[in-house]
This record gives sequence, structure tokens and C-alpha cells, in this order.
Amino acid sequence: MRTRIVLALLAVAMLPLPAHAAPGDEALTWSVAPSGPQGPNGRANLTYKLDPGAGVTDHVAVTNHSTRPLTLRLYANDAFTTAGGGFGLRAGDGAPTGAGLWIGIGRERLTLPASSRVVVPITVTVPANATPGDHAAGVVASLVADGTDGQGNRVTVDHRVGTRLHLRVTGPLRPELSVTDVRITTATPWNPLRLPRVAVSFTIKNTGNVRLRGTSVAGVRGPFSLGGRASSAVAVPELLPGAVLSTTVTVDEVPPLFRERVTVEIHPEPADGRAVDPAPVRASSVHTVWLIPWPQLALLLVVALLAAVWLFARRRRGRRMRAALAAAEQRGREQAGSGAGASSAGQNVTPGIGSGQTSEKEGER
Repeated sequence: MRTRIVLALLAVAMLPLPAHAAPGDEALTWSVAPSGPQGPNGRANLTYKLDPGAGVTDHVAVTNHSTRPLTLRLYANDAFTTAGGGFGLRAGDGAPTGAGLWIGIGRERLTLPASSRVVVPITVTVPANATPGDHAAGVVASLVADGTDGQGNRVTVDHRVGTRLHLRVTGPLRPELSVTDVRITTATPWNPLRLPRVAVSFTIKNTGNVRLRGTSVAGVRGPFSLGGRASSAVAVPELLPGAVLSTTVTVDEVPPLFRERVTVEIHPEPADGRAVDPAPVRASSVHTVWLIPWPQLALLLVVALLAAVWLFARRRRGRRMRAALAAAEQRGREQAGSGAGASSAGQNVTPGIGSGQTSEKEGER
């Protein structure tokens, strides 16, 4: 079984990049760069602005940096934004349907001696019915080699080195990003002293016709904008028109205030740093999430129960003390009553004795 593996190396500014023809072979290194008729002229990319129906002639330089000859295939194909936000090209066995179809290459197969360079003319012809805006492609020098993988299976490896081509077709521009498929998840720690985290996943789509980059940020606010928190700004890589990118941003230490408002914002800007008219505007999406402070409520419940137990015990001790005081007062009253009765009995006996003595004295007289 034979498997085809594609290794594409396309940089903003092409430098010599290594590629191995087969396991154990000497390293083969080549590069592709924008060029003038005499050689590379320092441009980072092939960049053009053309009217529909117009064309331009340019050059690319293919350089063999190896100490052995190379035979390369030179072709153009459409570009796309990868799932990770990178710049990718369709595989060499796929026919172009976009800007790659507009590129004509003077030579499709090159044999370069060791440490040599070839300048190849190219043409870019814009169809008369081309849509306005940005179109992307690439010019690639490819080396196909057979080998084996780690499991011993035979594989065909397509090593590709190229340079980017950006073309803007004149006409009305629409620099626009949109936010879709927003999904919100919350993580509430059981430690009541720690606040929840809110993760916001969403899809960014370039719905306009201008390649854009920018930053994304998410914010969470409670009722009346209380407890507002925001995530750190996350870079949005260059998105070609029609490109889709999924990303996630997190907002930490969010006060759980029950009904929270979640806002996702994208701040776009032109990928090439040049102003466009009209200027790109902010894209946003607003959603609601419930963030219940369960750990804090549980802590409050425990505190309330402890307070209720303490109040109940305090009142019980108060009732016992009042009952003890009442009992002591009652015993005091009873003891006081008993002492008063004994004093009254003694006073009744003494006058009787006095009367007898008086009678005896009266008899003597």
C-alpha cells in the first residue's frame, strides 16, 4: 500500500528551506522567491492590484542550494486558510479553480545543477468576470520522492517549497468578519473562595472579500454591568475571503451573579496593514448564561445553620438562667416567709410572761 504525504513550506519571505528526498539521502535544499528578470529583488510575496480583464508579467527565482542536481516540478494552485489559521495550498494533484488558474508559468519542470538558480517568467491574467476583492494562490516548486514510514509502509512524499501570491481585483470592497456558532461552558470550583471560569468557543468567518486579521476578546457582566470581567485579547490570524476559523477564549475569576451577559467581539484589520475603504468594523455577538454561585450559597447555608444553632443554644442558656434565677428567687421568698413566721411566734410568748409578773406584783400590793 502506498500513501501520499504532502509537505508544504510556504513562508511570508522565502528563505532556503531543507527537504529530504528519501531516508538516508543527502539533504536537498531549494527555495522559491519573487524575482526580477535578473534574480530575486527582495519582495516578500507576489502582490498585485489589477482590474478585471487585466494582466501582468512577473518572475520567480528557483534556487538549488544543494551540492547535487535537482529536478523539480513548478506549478501554481489556489490558496486557503488551514484549520489552524495558516496559509495553505491545494495539493499538486488537484486542479486549481480560483486564482491559481489565472497564473501561467513559463516552465513546468526544472532541472537545476548543484548550487544554481533559474529565473522563470510567470503571467497573471484576471478574467473579465472576476469578483472584486482579494484572491490568493501560490507558486510551488515540488519534489516527489518515494520512501518508507516508521511501520515499513511505502510512501510517496511530496516536498513543496513556494511563495505566496496575493491579488486584489479592483471594485467594491467588503472587509467583514462574522461570529457564529458561539458555545459557552462554565467551570465552577467547589472552593467558595475561588470564582468560576467561563470558556467561550466560537467560529470566525471572513464573509467579506478582503483578507483580514485582528484580535478577539470575550467579556462577562452581571446584572446592571456588575462584576465585569474580560479575557485577554487573542490574535486572529490572517483569514482569506471565505475562510473559517474556530477558536476559544476564556474569562477567569467571574463573579457568579446568576444571569450573566456574555459578549464576543472581533476587532478586524487589513492583513497587509494598508487602509481599505470602507474600514472594517467590529463584529460582536451577545449571549446569556446562568452562573449560579452554588459553593457560595452552600457556604452561606452552613454559616446560617451555625448562626441558628448558636442563637438557639444562646436562647436555651438564657431560658435556663432565667428559670434558675426564678427558682432561686422563689426559694428566697419561701425562706423569708418561714423566718417571718418564727419571729411572730416568739413575740406572742413574751407578753404572756410579762402579764403574769404584773399580776403577781398587783397581788403583793
